[in-house]
Amino acid sequence: MMFVDYLDRGSGIDPQAPCMIAPDGTVLMTHEEFTSVSHRVAVALLADGLQPGDRVSVLSPNDAHAFACIVGVIRAGGIWTAAHATHAVDALVDFLGAAGCTRMIYHGSLAEHAGTIVDRLATLRTTVSIGPGRPGDPELTAWMAPEGARAPMRPVDSSENMLFAGTGGTTGKPKILPINNRQAHLMYVALTAHAPEPEPPRYLIATPMAHAGGSFAFPVLGQGGSVILHREVVPEDILTSIERNRATRLFLPAADLYDLLDHPSVRDHDYSSLRHFLLSASPVAPERLAEAVAVFGPVMAQFYSQSEAPLTCTVLTPRDIAEAVAPGGDRGRLASCGRPTIVARVEIIDDDGNVLPPGQPGEIAVRSDLVFSGYWENPEATAETRRPHGWHGTGDIGVRDEAGFFYVVDRKRDMIIVGGHNVFSSEVEAFLHTFPDVKDCAVIGLPDEKQGEAVTAVVEPKAGKTLDVEAILRACEERLGPVKAPKSILVRELPRSTVGKVLKRELRDEYWAAGARKV
Repeated sequence: MMFVDYLDRGSGIDPQAPCMIAPDGTVLMTHEEFTSVSHRVAVALLADGLQPGDRVSVLSPNDAHAFACIVGVIRAGGIWTAAHATHAVDALVDFLGAAGCTRMIYHGSLAEHAGTIVDRLATLRTTVSIGPGRPGDPELTAWMAPEGARAPMRPVDSSENMLFAGTGGTTGKPKILPINNRQAHLMYVALTAHAPEPEPPRYLIATPMAHAGGSFAFPVLGQGGSVILHREVVPEDILTSIERNRATRLFLPAADLYDLLDHPSVRDHDYSSLRHFLLSASPVAPERLAEAVAVFGPVMAQFYSQSEAPLTCTVLTPRDIAEAVAPGGDRGRLASCGRPTIVARVEIIDDDGNVLPPGQPGEIAVRSDLVFSGYWENPEATAETRRPHGWHGTGDIGVRDEAGFFYVVDRKRDMIIVGGHNVFSSEVEAFLHTFPDVKDCAVIGLPDEKQGEAVTAVVEPKAGKTLDVEAILRACEERLGPVKAPKSILVRELPRSTVGKVLKRELRDEYWAAGARKV
């Protein structure tokens, strides 16, 4: 089943049903209108000479026409090159250049960025604006094919690439990661199976559509549901919109969940419509997850994945989480990323690819058609992810318990070595999250002449709160012991990616460059 077949199936459930909805409840597009725009964009791209596999960027904040353009690109046989509208222009040029992007549809609010990209990217041959854009660029409504135009159906080929994503920008120059129709189909099957809803979902998106926020949106459309479009995470707006629009589904990274929970009006709204509050992209502190259940109800769900095996490797379901927070429940399970979904086999392996027994830490590895075929024109980087016996190595250190639940202990590169002892930053971070005035934290290793590395905590306090650093250090020493306890705490705002991940690499680079050997 091809990506567009899935969406066309959803559109056919009720063509007049809302497809794209504004935060104030205005219906921006019905399913019929959305499908029509996608066809008109596809026909215009084909008339422009688009060939199968040509890369086309849709550079836009969350927008109804931009979503339809994405579908139009794929419908025409192109590859959607998923550039983040919030990225710096240098990063956009690097990514689009590495992907070999030939066309760009951009939102008029990003005309300045678009101009810089055009000036620096020789491969671009066509640029179109959604709304008024750069002088000389056609506007989408005038450029796309006339009303009623229909793109020809493409042959069914599940190996055909439909998306080029970047690696996230936290590890240097971008690596281009192709996603094909088979992977998309498996993601949607897993989401439908593990986050079922009796009626067409109403999904609130507030994170960039070029990342997980968009990935969670398309399965909703495939079920005849609707997408409530927010362009950024503003806590009061999100909380109000859930109630006003009767949202049934929401996705946010951990940091944005924390902002919602810390908002003064978080308990003043009606969240009874919610069926699934989806979490992904970064681990959630167990204490905050329990707090979220108390506020939003037994609707929290956490998916574990990575771009190379996208979206749905494991899931900690609402039932799993609700049972853990219930009286007598196993609160430790809130630290789990769940059990494998129906589309993936997940195990803990050693360096030789052997499956390890429960309780023994090793690398989290995946076998599935969900796993990517390899980085675009980068076989060396691809080889680094391959493990014996066909396993894909995630680079995460984890452990599985007797009940089959997986726990991410650390990234391999984030493990701290103190006097020959392995210290997993996640264990220290979990304890720091128990302090009520801590909003978020990151634990890193900085050079130490005697021990090799010193455990260092970078802590971001909640708004208006002051941390008693000495008291926290003493508590860590008592609870974690002298090896694992931080030797120092740095209080500051944490650097984050556009999808809310804490950038530990930036922290390490910053403090090492600043002479952190004296820490």
